[in-house]
Amino acid sequence: MSDAYDHPKHVDKWMREAAKGLPPGQLLQLFEQTMGALWNRTHRTLGSVTLGAVTDRVLINASERFAPFESLKVEAKGIDFQELRERTDIFGDGKALAQGIQFVIVEFVSVIGNLTGEILTPGLYLELSKITLKDLARKGNHEGEES
Repeated sequence: MSDAYDHPKHVDKWMREAAKGLPPGQLLQLFEQTMGALWNRTHRTLGSVTLGAVTDRVLINASERFAPFESLKVEAKGIDFQELRERTDIFGDGKALAQGIQFVIVEFVSVIGNLTGEILTPGLYLELSKITLKDLARKGNHEGEES
């Protein structure tokens, strides 16, 4: 894989900049906002059925490593975080949550990249680079719910 499409490297860099030191509640808000933005960016090309199937597979893989992610459900407009939001206390200091978030985002971008011959990857990296906790405060927590 070329360095340009080293998904773990790009996501790790974003995590260091956007998520470092955040408590679990804010990490989860950041995750929800990020997946909403990535969903919206990808939906334009892949549509609901394909994107839903890809996301469902990513979440199944994630829940095998991070059991609380079993509560994430794919819906027509994205991922439903409601049940996980209600269980934020199970994440302790947030390290496991941060690892799970990183896993999901790397997996999502990797699968989408493989599926599209990396055509969507630059746009997904750009979208990812825009998401910060400041962005959450300015735009609200549920922007990813738009179609």
